[in-house]
Amino acid sequence: MDSIILLGIKHCGKSTQGKLLSKHFGCPFFDTDDEVTALTGKSPREIYTEQGKDAFLEAEKNACQALAEKIGAEKCIIATGGGICNNQPALDALHKIGKFIFLNSDEETACNRIIREIQYEADGSMKNLPAYIAKENPSDITDVRKIFHNFYIERQKIYKSLSDIEIKLEHSASKQENLQKILETL
Repeated sequence: MDSIILLGIKHCGKSTQGKLLSKHFGCPFFDTDDEVTALTGKSPREIYTEQGKDAFLEAEKNACQALAEKIGAEKCIIATGGGICNNQPALDALHKIGKFIFLNSDEETACNRIIREIQYEADGSMKNLPAYIAKENPSDITDVRKIFHNFYIERQKIYKSLSDIEIKLEHSASKQENLQKILETL
């Protein structure tokens, strides 16, 4: 078994399914966002917010290169951040050690998970949004959905072009049912 590197939009289930796959195969699980934090002492969101996109891309690349070196020939499961599809050096580091599996979640489910995490300030403004939504200054949930829709369509094309295998997750299925679907596809 090659290492399995999970790609997909934020909140598609990469970490959840990655942990389940790790348990099933009896191999280590890694999350590239956790690796960024371990290397830098800051979360990906903190780096992006405080230092900008380029600093984040560099930190993500460095984390993926360090992870690939640490893993070597060991088989493992890796969940990537949703934006890794725009970081070719990070992708190159990981693709050397495994196969890219695109966990294709439906738009509504992924968007609802983002909306669930929104926090509201006293003035009614929204926080805890992904940077690509926050920078558009949405005024309400309808705006969030519109911004997410355009982003989702663009990202789907990118993930499909990068992946070795695409697996359509069912939003009405349980975590275990989606795990079975992944295992059958692999």
